[in-house]
Amino acid sequence: MNNNGFGDGSNNKAKVIIEQEEIEKLIKDYKRIKKYMKSSLFTIKNLDGTEKTVKELLENYGDDSI
Repeated sequence: MNNNGFGDGSNNKAKVIIEQEEIEKLIKDYKRIKKYMKSSLFTIKNLDGTEKTVKELLENYGDDSI
């Protein structure tokens, strides 16, 4: 198999550099959204069809496992 541009195939690891501040920001947002999804307010808004925050995220990024 030809892997031009992806190395010789012997090392299947990629090195990604992400700043710790960005990771902490993503984790904080994730926890905030998950807490909101467990709330009664989310349930009520979801039932009456006015919930937009999580719905937009799911439309843009998909539903992996909620």
